[in-house]
Amino acid sequence: MRLVFIGAMAVFMIGQAAARDALSGASLYEDVVRYASFGLHRFGSAGDRATADWIAGELKQASFDVSFQPVVLGRQYVVEQASAEAGGTVVEATPFWWPPEDRASFHLNAPLARDGDVTGKILWLELPFDRGAYLGPIHRAAITAAAAKKPAAILLMIGNPADDRFAYNVTQEDAPWPVPVIVVGAKSRPAFERALAAGTSVTFDVKGRYERDVAGRNVIAETGTGRGPTIVVSTPMTGWYTCVCERGPGIANFLALARTVAAEKWPAHFVFIATAGHEIGHGGMELFLKHGAPAPNDTLAWIHFGSSNACYAFADGARTDRPEEERYLVLSKSAVALTNEAFAGVAAKRLVTEKQAVGELRDVHAAGYANFLGMAGRHRTFHTPSDELSVTGPEILEPVARAFVDAVRKIVERDNAAFR
Repeated sequence: MRLVFIGAMAVFMIGQAAARDALSGASLYEDVVRYASFGLHRFGSAGDRATADWIAGELKQASFDVSFQPVVLGRQYVVEQASAEAGGTVVEATPFWWPPEDRASFHLNAPLARDGDVTGKILWLELPFDRGAYLGPIHRAAITAAAAKKPAAILLMIGNPADDRFAYNVTQEDAPWPVPVIVVGAKSRPAFERALAAGTSVTFDVKGRYERDVAGRNVIAETGTGRGPTIVVSTPMTGWYTCVCERGPGIANFLALARTVAAEKWPAHFVFIATAGHEIGHGGMELFLKHGAPAPNDTLAWIHFGSSNACYAFADGARTDRPEEERYLVLSKSAVALTNEAFAGVAAKRLVTEKQAVGELRDVHAAGYANFLGMAGRHRTFHTPSDELSVTGPEILEPVARAFVDAVRKIVERDNAAFR
């Protein structure tokens, strides 16, 4: 009997050691690096497919039962190449979703104008920095009013701390713009100001195409079926550009929690869901909530790893050692005490939601799940091509991962008593 006991203890200790390794900053950062290696993560892209394969493989290796849930969205626009040229300076550009369908690809050379009669010209429009992630009524009104002046196209700069090409999340239901809207970063402003002052033309060169019924996949993994309360853990996989610090830390946290659950054999039923289509309508999450998610009454808690949950703050253009201040713990009122306990050492503002949550937790909350906890935010290079590996690091990743594991462990141990 003593040998059996020692053997069991050895297995338990090995499991704990594996879990500790999964929560180390080095391990977490390795996952972010792997995510970054897939490049563009837009829905339906090669990077999207590679990410889903990788996450599924990691969860299988952790002994989860893994399946793919097909996600088919009605349309996606694929950019092959887009540039804007002014006075010999060529800069990368991004068409603003959704472009006119008959101008998915086009070449245009026309004068640049800010005001006056802009018929047939390129109208320069700027949207201020509003800290938002989603295309809203104010943005739509500004672009619609600009398009009503009958320009040939719109040159758009959207304020953001990186002065780069910013993208707003859109929905499948949004109508295409009546004229092409081409986004460039504000860091290229001098070239366009010179063209405007000199009265010289600006050239847009765009090669792209629309695709219909575009296929993607959610990754669903389960363990511990029939072993107690159901805990759902979710994270989005896709976004506008490489999304390294927007998505990477959340995915690293997601995998670290899964590996910990498996290594320590927690006595609960877990469903891990990595969703696709975040940036063009939350399609993956919407599908999972309708087909695949456990019912709200059967779900003890929903844990969500949203955007930018471990990104460095910048000051005067230089990276600091502090986390980004625009980081929020998004939670149900029932999770306040648990969150205060588990996240005491994590700098993040609390957003207790009674009417509406943020990001994909909006969908979870609206679907009637009573107990939820997630983290979401924004950072300096959020929703821009500049979002890359230097924006995060091992030291900032580890405290967040450990806090989430601590919170979920307490949920497993306390069951309904974790929420009060």
